Amino acid sequence: MRKCKSIDVKASLTLALLFCLIFSTTLTAQEERYLFFLHNRFLETHALEDQHPDYGRAEYREIIAAFEREGFVVISEKRKGDVNARDYAQKVVKQIDSLLAQGVAPGAITVVGTSKGGYIAQYVSTLAANGDLNFVFVGSFRETDLETIPHIQFCGNILTIYEKTDPYGVSAVRRKETSSLPIPHFKEVELQTGLGHGFLFRAMDEWIVPAAAWARAKYD
Repeated sequence: MRKCKSIDVKASLTLALLFCLIFSTTLTAQEERYLFFLHNRFLETHALEDQHPDYGRAEYREIIAAFEREGFVVISEKRKGDVNARDYAQKVVKQIDSLLAQGVAPGAITVVGTSKGGYIAQYVSTLAANGDLNFVFVGSFRETDLETIPHIQFCGNILTIYEKTDPYGVSAVRRKETSSLPIPHFKEVELQTGLGHGFLFRAMDEWIVPAAAWARAKYD
């Protein structure tokens, strides 16, 4: 009898510890802040160490490391080939839906995209249509987009970051004005690094710090 009782106690402790571990992991997953990082077009067709003729190496690993140091769970991959922006956005939306299904609050999820990655992020914003998600579009809007990509609508808490000397990124206020979906918070940051479009190739505090603050719901 004593032996059986000992086995029962051990089994109960094992089950209790397993339950605590699972419960603790679930709480951690719900309390984390998640950041999707979508890189530029150059890395779709080039190796990580390749040099852009004008902007140098895209500091993909360094950018991810910078966001991880800020305390985010970073979700990212190096895309291969010239992917369709809308199709890839649908993949990201499914990943976001998976996090939401696990109990992660939409306000704890941020999608950051640079250049083409920013356009993918804009499609995510449109397709997810969730006003509580956070988005940071970096160097990824031109006035002609309103005519060439009319079906994009901003939705969510939107931060746009662009460089004054970058011809491929300007203020996106007009896109905001033409969007009918909810945009609880909207802010723009104009940089003056003098690097043109090359600023987003680098892991620069100038754009990473405001992006991280936005992902923490610091909308002021």
